[in-house]
Amino acid sequence: MTSAGAPASPVPPLRPYSAQPKRMVLQIASDVFVLVWIYAWYRVGLLVHDTLVQVAGVGYRIQGSAGQVSGSLTQAGRSAGNLPLVGQNLGRPLTDAGAQIGDISGAGRNAGDTLTNLATPLGWAVALGPILLVLVIWLPRRWRFARRAGEAAEMADGAAGEELLALRALANRPLHELRRVAPDPVQAWRDGDPEAVHALAHLELIADGVRWRRPRPVGARAMGRH
Repeated sequence: MTSAGAPASPVPPLRPYSAQPKRMVLQIASDVFVLVWIYAWYRVGLLVHDTLVQVAGVGYRIQGSAGQVSGSLTQAGRSAGNLPLVGQNLGRPLTDAGAQIGDISGAGRNAGDTLTNLATPLGWAVALGPILLVLVIWLPRRWRFARRAGEAAEMADGAAGEELLALRALANRPLHELRRVAPDPVQAWRDGDPEAVHALAHLELIADGVRWRRPRPVGARAMGRH
């Protein structure tokens, strides 16, 4: 119960699941499917991330191995260059080979850095695309149902709840459903026909997934007015 003067909540109580068993089972199944879908694509994104990190490791291993060979050849070239007479002819090819292999080492490092930097954003991109696609379709529908069911339940508890729900039924329910209540359901609502108003409210509550509370019999209501 709210205190006097306290502002009413702008959002009615949300009811995420229908009171109708079949519809509730379908809603639970859709929620479970969405959770499984999110987890599955999270795992796919994680797999992409881990794969890129592993491939980056190959680049770093090439860097390490090539760097060792490059260093050895460069050192050998310097040592050979100190030999008299033939030192320059022997040392230059070794030094050049070391420089070329050093380029391979640098390429391995660059590849490793590039793949490491791409691993996280690419993993999230792969995962978030399908996840957001499903959420964009599923979440608004679930939110609309929960809000509408909460509004209907709140109306049903109000003093003029049946009349409001009956009016909503006239605006939302198909014509063939309305004519099952009365040949002219609008006129019946205007005349305040209690049975027609209750039947229209019942239609709206069922459509909104709210449990219908059966009213007292007509005779009991008439006795209550005396």
